[in-house]
Amino acid sequence: MSLTERPRVGILSDSPLQRHVLQHAISSYGLDIALSCDPARFEIAQKEELENISCWILELENEDDLPDLIDTLLDSTNAGVLFGLGKAPERHSDEYPRWERRLFSKLRDEVGTLELLDSEASLDQLDHLNSEAKGPLPLPSIIAQTSPKQEPERVWILAASLGGPAAVKDFLDQLPAGLPVSFIYAQHIDANFSSVLSKVLARHSSFQLKEAQEGDTLESGQVLMVPVDNEMILDEQGKVRFKDTAWPGPYGPSIDQVMINVANHYGSRCNVMVFSGMGNDGAIAAPLLKAYGCDIWVQSADSCANSSMPDSVEATGCSSFTGSPVQLAAHLITSIEQETILSGRPPQAGQLS
Repeated sequence: MSLTERPRVGILSDSPLQRHVLQHAISSYGLDIALSCDPARFEIAQKEELENISCWILELENEDDLPDLIDTLLDSTNAGVLFGLGKAPERHSDEYPRWERRLFSKLRDEVGTLELLDSEASLDQLDHLNSEAKGPLPLPSIIAQTSPKQEPERVWILAASLGGPAAVKDFLDQLPAGLPVSFIYAQHIDANFSSVLSKVLARHSSFQLKEAQEGDTLESGQVLMVPVDNEMILDEQGKVRFKDTAWPGPYGPSIDQVMINVANHYGSRCNVMVFSGMGNDGAIAAPLLKAYGCDIWVQSADSCANSSMPDSVEATGCSSFTGSPVQLAAHLITSIEQETILSGRPPQAGQLS
C-alpha cells in the first residue's frame, strides 16, 4: 500500500462530539476521512460520495430512534462496518489512549496493516534527501570520548512511526562520535524493510546501527534496532532476549512495551525521545517512566510529518523538552556536557511494576 493511497473511512454518528473525536483518532493514524455526518445527511448522500470507502464506523447515542439504520448501511455498501465500539472517552482522559488503540486494532482488521514505508525506493530517496545535511555537531572537550564495546552511561529509546525515519536520521547525523550514550530504536515499520532502514540510517551517522540479535548487549556509540515481529526484553545481565510471542497491541514493535521492558533493566538511566508518528503509542507508558525518574523528550509538531504520537505523549504532561531533530541532538549533547561538569552519578537500575 502506498503512503499516498490510504484507505478511506466513513463516520456515521448522531453526536457531533463523537464525530469530532472519531475524526481526530482516524486522522491521527493517517487514514483519509471520506465522509463524516449524521444519519439524516447519510440518507441524502450522493452515490459517488459513498464510493471507495473501505470501512464505515457507526456510533449512535440513540439507537432506538434509528432501528433500520444498520441494515440500510449494510445493504448500501460492500465495505466493512464497525459498530458497538462504545462511546469515545474525552481525549485527555486516562481511558482515551486505550480506547483509541482498540479502535485502530479493529480498523486494522478491516483495512489491513498500514505500511509506513512502502518500498526500498522510498528509503533510497530518504538517504538522498539527507545526504546534503551538515556534519555532526562538535563533541565538547569536557566529555571524555568513549570507545566501542564500553557500557553506556545513558540509554535513550528513540520511538517513531510515520515520518520517523527521516526525523531519526536527521537526529543521528548530528551526533558526534564518542558520546557516552546508546540508543534503542523502536520504529513502526513493515518487517521487510527493517534491514534496509538500518543501512540507510547508518550511512552518514557516527553511530553503529544494527538490528538487535539474541544475546546482544548495549554498547556506547551504538543504535540497536528493535525487531518488529517478536517482543524483545533485556535479561538481568542486560542481554537481548526474544519472547516467542508477538508484541502486544496493534503495532510492531509496541513502543509502550519497549519503554517498560528497557526501563525494567536500566531504571532511570533509560530515557525516551518520541519522534514523528501516528497514533498514541508511548502515551500509556510515559507516566510510568516519568514517575521512575526517566527523561522524556518529544519532537516539535511543526517539524513532524505526523505529530500525533509526540503530541499524545506531550499531552500526558511527562515531557520536559520539545524540539526539532537537530535541536534534540544539540540538547542531548548539552545535557551530557552539563552532567559531566556537575559530575552527576547515574541512578541505579530497578524494576517497574
